[in-house]
Amino acid sequence: MKSKNLWFSFIAVLVICFSILGFYGHEIYREKPPIPDKVVSEDGTTIFTKQEIEDGQNVWQSIGGQEVGTVWGHGAYVAPDWSADWLHKESVFLLDKWAEKDFNMSFNNLDVEKQAALKARLQKSLRANTYDIKTGNISVTDDRADAIKANCTHYAGLFMNDPTLSKERQDYAIPPNSIKDSVRMQDMNAFFFWAAWACITERPGSVITYTNNWPPDEVVGNVPTPGIILWTGVSIIMLLIGVGLLAYYHARFKSEELDKSKLPVNDPLIGLNPTPSMKATLKYFWIVTALILVQILAGVITAHYGVEGNGFFGLKLDSILPYSVSRTWHVQIAIFWIATSWLATGLYIAPAVSGVEPKYQRLGVNFLFIALLIIVVGSLIGEWMGVMQKLGFTTNFWFGHQGYEYVDLGRFWQAFLFIGLVIWLILMFRALLPALKKPSENKQLLTLFLISSIAIAAFYGAGLMWGQHTHLSIAEYWRWWVVHLWVEGFFEVFATVIAAFLFVRMGLLNIKYATTGVLFATIVYLSGGIIGTFHHLYFAGTPTAVLAFGASFSALEVVPLVLMGFEAYHNLTLSRATEWVKTYKWPIYFLISVSFWNLVGAGLFGFLINPPIALYYMQGLNTTPVHGHTALFGVYGMLGIGLMLFVLKGLTSKHVWKNKIISISFWSLNIGLMLMVLISILPVGVLQTIASIKHGMWYARSNEFMQGSGMQTLRWLRIIGDSVFSVGALALAWFVIGLKTGWSINKLEKDGN
Repeated sequence: MKSKNLWFSFIAVLVICFSILGFYGHEIYREKPPIPDKVVSEDGTTIFTKQEIEDGQNVWQSIGGQEVGTVWGHGAYVAPDWSADWLHKESVFLLDKWAEKDFNMSFNNLDVEKQAALKARLQKSLRANTYDIKTGNISVTDDRADAIKANCTHYAGLFMNDPTLSKERQDYAIPPNSIKDSVRMQDMNAFFFWAAWACITERPGSVITYTNNWPPDEVVGNVPTPGIILWTGVSIIMLLIGVGLLAYYHARFKSEELDKSKLPVNDPLIGLNPTPSMKATLKYFWIVTALILVQILAGVITAHYGVEGNGFFGLKLDSILPYSVSRTWHVQIAIFWIATSWLATGLYIAPAVSGVEPKYQRLGVNFLFIALLIIVVGSLIGEWMGVMQKLGFTTNFWFGHQGYEYVDLGRFWQAFLFIGLVIWLILMFRALLPALKKPSENKQLLTLFLISSIAIAAFYGAGLMWGQHTHLSIAEYWRWWVVHLWVEGFFEVFATVIAAFLFVRMGLLNIKYATTGVLFATIVYLSGGIIGTFHHLYFAGTPTAVLAFGASFSALEVVPLVLMGFEAYHNLTLSRATEWVKTYKWPIYFLISVSFWNLVGAGLFGFLINPPIALYYMQGLNTTPVHGHTALFGVYGMLGIGLMLFVLKGLTSKHVWKNKIISISFWSLNIGLMLMVLISILPVGVLQTIASIKHGMWYARSNEFMQGSGMQTLRWLRIIGDSVFSVGALALAWFVIGLKTGWSINKLEKDGN
């Protein structure tokens, strides 16, 4: 296919997809669940105010927010989903109260007919939308006011220090006095009530709740909507159509078989003399290696909180390092080191491509390094201070913990990081500009490189689009711009371009084929990926159209992944092509593992939870971290390591590596990740899904279910995969350090022509 046609398609995809994303973003804003001025009972008593609900959202954010259980299914997995849990406790209270009042016995002791009558009464009461647009108030019955009061008492005891709830508190890894002030506790109760109210209240003129009947709970009438069933079918059809079209394209435009006779006899990179700024990137990779180890340590502690909620093998950690902090650091550090590896690779590649070292480029690389260090350390300290309740609402928002998963860092650190990315973009542009000015066949690939670099800097800015009191639905919309579009979208394009550049520069890939291949891959990625952002928002207080578009286009995200086997085979063939290429075996092998995890982690495990009916029962269960671990580390992490090794190979190109340690790292990381998922996280998620279908989301996340002996055994089994994985990380660190000290290099041999 001609590159001109591909460029037109690329522009069309961007314009159309972002128009749809923007239009329905406005619809989300217009149709979001209302926050009332007051919640009042029948006798006129004010239960909650709008200010309390908004402040309550800030309280929830300050203790870790989505790192302490979930709301609307988004967040961590040890504590309950508070919206589902509140709703269940409220319904149980009402059913028991009515049963005692009408029949002088508990609800569970009633016969089936009487239970059915009370359930119908419950659904009529809870699902009715009593929000008055004129007064801005929500009215509740006196019975429901009593249920709300009981829930408030329970949660105050749980998050503060009721000794009767110490077992439940430990099961949920919530330290005593996580909230130290009764006013703050009242505020957070107000927020929990509102989040649960949106889950059970039907939209005006509809029989579907604001959250599309999520969470599943038949007692309150939350069952899959017809739209959930319909659009699940459509998503599968879209997947089949996409796979068929991609197979046709691959068959018609597939590349030629690798002709080894046309490959360079010697390594084209052997004579590359790194410029001062290229050499300056080395320190980035030292930090990347250190952060990998810290991230894994935080992950081990976080995982162990699931079986020992207040400590680590008897060591009481929760008073100084609560679960919400360790999980925040585990997720946040992963993003930091992966992004740092990719950014450093860009800084290394840009001068190598242009052959020009701009004035003060090294100074800029060093300045950016210091800025990134300050952001990493400052944001982690701020998150700890926020969770430990040492900051006020506004200070916490700016310097502490924002409470949103993957973008937990305070707004100041977010803005600082955005500025850092702009500086990185300027450094990239300066280095690439000489090459862009020259007429060459590389120009189109360079243009894509620059576009993806601009997108990386620009799209992180979406994280600045919400404020301290922004409605949860709107904050979620913009949060997924960062998590999905920035990480899964444009970083994917950037990585694809960099990999193509490496292979072209090594003489292993034809520039024309590389350009058309990258353009086509980019179009396919973004066709599904941009609008596919909506699949994260099915149940976040969004209209049904969001579900329809998300289901249809998220299925297309899987399409390019079904041919990852071909890419893996192609890379494997390259790694064995000539003797000099074999010196790049392990960097290429990490790219091969990226293809594998793209197929399995992003493709298989991603589609496992993406269709609406699947996500309806699975959102907020351990099926999500199955996809999260295998996609974030399996794809982006392995890619980050692979790119790091390519750069380190370039910086040590005149030396032969000792490959034993790096081979141990490669196999241990991949086998450990697979074991971690298959013998622990996935079985836990599957059993939770069964529980969610049979009893409801509240039960699948409850301590009653999760602390059962079988579930505990499965969680303990994770130690096998974690241990193997940790060996791989330590071996990687040992190897990287050895490149500096010499123990990873065969000093008696040198690579050469």
